[in-house]
Amino acid sequence: MLNIKEVRARKLKDSRGKDTIEVSINWSRASSPSGTSAGRYETPSFHDSLDWNINAINNFKELKGIKINSLADLHLIEDLIKQKFKLKSATDFGANALFALESAILKALAASKNKELWQIVNSGAKRIPTPLGNAIGGGKHTTAKNAPSFQEFLLVPQGKSIQENVKIMNKTYLSIKSLIKSNKVGQEGEWQTSLSEEQILDILSNFKDVRIGLDVASSEFFNNGTYCYNNKVLSTKEQIDYLNSLIQKYNLIYVEDPLNEEEFISFSKISKKTLVSGDDLTVSHLQRVKKASKMRSINCMILKPNQVGSLLEISKVVKFCKRHNIKIVFSHRAGETLDDALADYAVGFKADFIKCGIATKWRKAKLNRLIAIERSLK
Repeated sequence: MLNIKEVRARKLKDSRGKDTIEVSINWSRASSPSGTSAGRYETPSFHDSLDWNINAINNFKELKGIKINSLADLHLIEDLIKQKFKLKSATDFGANALFALESAILKALAASKNKELWQIVNSGAKRIPTPLGNAIGGGKHTTAKNAPSFQEFLLVPQGKSIQENVKIMNKTYLSIKSLIKSNKVGQEGEWQTSLSEEQILDILSNFKDVRIGLDVASSEFFNNGTYCYNNKVLSTKEQIDYLNSLIQKYNLIYVEDPLNEEEFISFSKISKKTLVSGDDLTVSHLQRVKKASKMRSINCMILKPNQVGSLLEISKVVKFCKRHNIKIVFSHRAGETLDDALADYAVGFKADFIKCGIATKWRKAKLNRLIAIERSLK
């Protein structure tokens, strides 16, 4: 059992050099990433500001002496937050701040029990999720001239282990550099290019041992009812037809946010021969996931713990998805830290996939953690 004795919070620079939050509980530390492309319905990162949350946590004397024995006991923390700060919901405390606090508590609990973090979530977990690696970037993630509108071109390796899958992604990632004739990288380590969407897909379709996924992030180039590409403007129907044609032509395994974040009905018209995933559509919020499921908008969804902050809420979303056969992807954010807890949560919550990049030390931290977990399971 964890007895909370010490609580501290401080600022930390993320991978983009921007401030985020780190929380320490006893001797365990956890930090929260921050997103660049954020859905309209995401929970705000902080209650008032980063400084407000840091001050609130550093003066949160009521946390000391609280005893935690499981993830479910986080309700004690959330009830205390609501009471102390007079909030309707603990998530009103701020998603980044709440996530860093709860994650630090679970890390401290794991340490007190001499267990791994993923075992606190689910000691019976045995499967390592398949990585989705961002190889080429576009949209809001790039500064390249005439860059593709799709935000991420993803490698989905088909190896039999996480170690093999990481090797496949690294080899393919390095090979892409010469084919797209670029040495510029984006904020997630992905290659930058001015090639068109289909030129990129043509290149990626030549690689063995990987299938292709897309994060279209359509809300980012949706304007006044149309999808505005560099060389064309599409209506919603035309966008549906275009994405369905790409799914067919390139045998895409995964398509994230193919339509605007309000388009629940139109999402249902995207071919379910692939995994149609919600991110801006669902923003890790249970009510929006339920709506997407009811309207058959998705058969897959992204879970970003810092979109909602509460690991109890994340647990509820996972249970709902499992009951309704919705595949789960645990995902990093553009502004990452070296905290590798995402890997543990992906394993513990039995995610089907994990999206944490390919290159840069912030992305490799999660992949290396997955490799270590896999070795411990053998």
